[in-house]
Amino acid sequence: MNRILIFLFLIPTALWGQKYTISGYVRDKASGEDMPVANVYVKELSKGTTTNNYGFFSLSLPKGEYNLAVSYLGYNDYTKKINLDKDIKLNIYLETSAILTREIVVTGERQDKNIESIEISTVKMPVDQIKQLPALLGEVDILKAIQLLPGVQSSGEGNTGFYVRGGGPDQNLIILDDAVVYNAGHLFGFFSVFNADAVRDVNLIKGGMPAQYGGRLSSVLDIGMKEGNSRTYHYDGGVGVISSRLTVQGPIKTDTSSFIVSGRRTYIDVLTKPFVKENLKGTGYYFYDLNTKINYRFSDKDRIFASGYFGRDVFSYKNKGDGFMIRIPWGNATGSLRWNHLFSNKLFLNTIATVSNYKFSFEAEQQDFEFKMFSGVNDYSLKSDFNWIPGVLHNVKFGVNYTYHIFTPNGATARIGETVFDTGEIIKYYSHDAAVYINDEYDLTENLKLNAGLRGTYFVHVGPFTRYIKGSQGLNIDTVSFAAGKSLADYSHVEPRISLRYIIDKQSSVKAAYTQNYQYIHMASLSSSMLPTDVWMPCTDIIKPQFSTQYAAGYFRNFFDNTYETSVEAYYKDMRNLIEYKENTTSDDDMGDNPDNNFTFGNGYSYGVELFLKKRTGKLTGWVGYTWSHTRRKFPEINRGIEFPAKYDRRHDLSFIATYEFNPQWQASAVWVYATGNATTLPVARYFIDGRLQIIYGERNSYRMAPYHRADISVTYTPKTEKKWKSSWNFSVYNIYNRYNPYFIYFDSDIKLDQLSIVTKAKQVSLFSILPSVTYNFNF
Repeated sequence: MNRILIFLFLIPTALWGQKYTISGYVRDKASGEDMPVANVYVKELSKGTTTNNYGFFSLSLPKGEYNLAVSYLGYNDYTKKINLDKDIKLNIYLETSAILTREIVVTGERQDKNIESIEISTVKMPVDQIKQLPALLGEVDILKAIQLLPGVQSSGEGNTGFYVRGGGPDQNLIILDDAVVYNAGHLFGFFSVFNADAVRDVNLIKGGMPAQYGGRLSSVLDIGMKEGNSRTYHYDGGVGVISSRLTVQGPIKTDTSSFIVSGRRTYIDVLTKPFVKENLKGTGYYFYDLNTKINYRFSDKDRIFASGYFGRDVFSYKNKGDGFMIRIPWGNATGSLRWNHLFSNKLFLNTIATVSNYKFSFEAEQQDFEFKMFSGVNDYSLKSDFNWIPGVLHNVKFGVNYTYHIFTPNGATARIGETVFDTGEIIKYYSHDAAVYINDEYDLTENLKLNAGLRGTYFVHVGPFTRYIKGSQGLNIDTVSFAAGKSLADYSHVEPRISLRYIIDKQSSVKAAYTQNYQYIHMASLSSSMLPTDVWMPCTDIIKPQFSTQYAAGYFRNFFDNTYETSVEAYYKDMRNLIEYKENTTSDDDMGDNPDNNFTFGNGYSYGVELFLKKRTGKLTGWVGYTWSHTRRKFPEINRGIEFPAKYDRRHDLSFIATYEFNPQWQASAVWVYATGNATTLPVARYFIDGRLQIIYGERNSYRMAPYHRADISVTYTPKTEKKWKSSWNFSVYNIYNRYNPYFIYFDSDIKLDQLSIVTKAKQVSLFSILPSVTYNFNF
């Protein structure tokens, strides 16, 4: 396999004479921002390319005269006749179309891209489209939007956690400007940390992962922040039911440097204060986000970007009379420093340094007593990505990256006054994570395109570290200490990635992909959704790397001049070395111990079929997505070693999304979702033995909750005005027919000890009933 891939990389690129190169950037004329994935096309040769993430393009062609066309939906087409008798540098500025409708903004992509592109199991969601969807309490949410796509499942009612093709929530790589976000949820997962006003693009990869991505088994959610308008100042904001937001962007130096600052904060604590009952006085909760970005263009060859994100959730309770206080803060902080450099008209470099931090803390005080419990992750990363475009048929990407991880799974401190208690050593895990990759996208023939890649990875767990040794009774009997820098366990692997696309005709194509992925960091959770208390762990001498092999194939076809997109994809994923807590483990078992002593390991697999129908243009737009799937797990120490359904195994998952524009002032959207009920484990018998209550549980995840379904609607009114101040009102209703969906099930027992009898009733808890909301948005 490796020899074949190497041979493919070395296929000669000079199949037809390449003599001169035209290269440059495509930018928005109004804002000066770069335009990624704009189409650059040579009509005479029926060949072209798309700009990269920074708006750069390069075409190497034989000497001659050509008509160069550049297009991007929502913008006027650009055409220029060029005489290519030397290398040409050309920066192109596109103007917004004078006949600009909402539907065009939503579909800012090439009309037949789903047919022509080699990408499979990949979705790019425009932020404008996400903003049109009905939202819980009016909060526009990127993570809830991607849950409406086939192959992506929600982790629960109103929750931002998601599962992709049978993988766990820790198997999704979520990055913001290349910095990893470890916990992407606010309010215990009900809202995402991403402020849509600060986001430029959202790219989800479910399969066929290119070699530049790695470290997770299931998916990549790549979110890019806006650069900031480099020509004029703009202000955007909104006031909603639970939060307000404001975004400011503009030039520092026109066409050279720009900035963007975006903030959001809830005021739940302020609004609920007058209504809080006496026994809950002193309770408070809020969250906030801050996104910032600045860039400076030294020339068309060099540009730097600096961006950051800081967000926190804070829950608190204070009783002044008892001198008692609890405070629970958690959140993410990321920073990115990027340098773009153009070595030549064919070689582009992107080097980026990132810092990522996630912290959770529980703090309690009563008079002189103070107790703190905490966990977290710190990453320090550096990577360089090269893009070499030797010819119009070839696009080569290669690079290296390195990350230094520091994991703190748990720690605690306690004191009374000046007296500090010994709560044991705070155990941290240190590790080095490195990768090198090469990826070649090559047009073998007019209809057949190949994307082949290799990714080499190396991971090592190093000291300082203390290993607790368990005895036969499960108690600590000894410890072994390792010095700083000492290697405890190391792993190295090669991951092949191959994708193929064959164009059948102008309206249809078939695609296939084969990918292997290794995952060296893991999340262990006692919950079905991502919570602040979840523990992140690296590979150790006990924890081996997770490994997956995925096969995917699909048929793509457009109808009625690309008005409708359709696709059907099938996949099979095999997963090894999956991680779970041992049965009967509680969160307290990790204290004073190595958390990996409480883990057990097993395998799994998932397979399914995904159907997708999308209407791209017209007054009515939207899509229908359906997934049929099976997901299974098998752990020797769980469920007596018998195979069982994963907790997120769902046979059917269906979404209907529609948006209708009545006129420029009024627009309506609707969402309807249906999903097979979650799998869960319930008791099947309760009885007394010698006066003691015994509870017998059924097999793991053998019970299905009731199916989940819900409908949401929203209406947006945009007053007509000629003023610079523009505004809109959004009215939305979540769960419009008031469906009581199951959130969890508990048991109410009537126990009569004198008769040694017990009568038990199962009761369902539902979270959200019908929820209306209103949001006022403005920009100027």
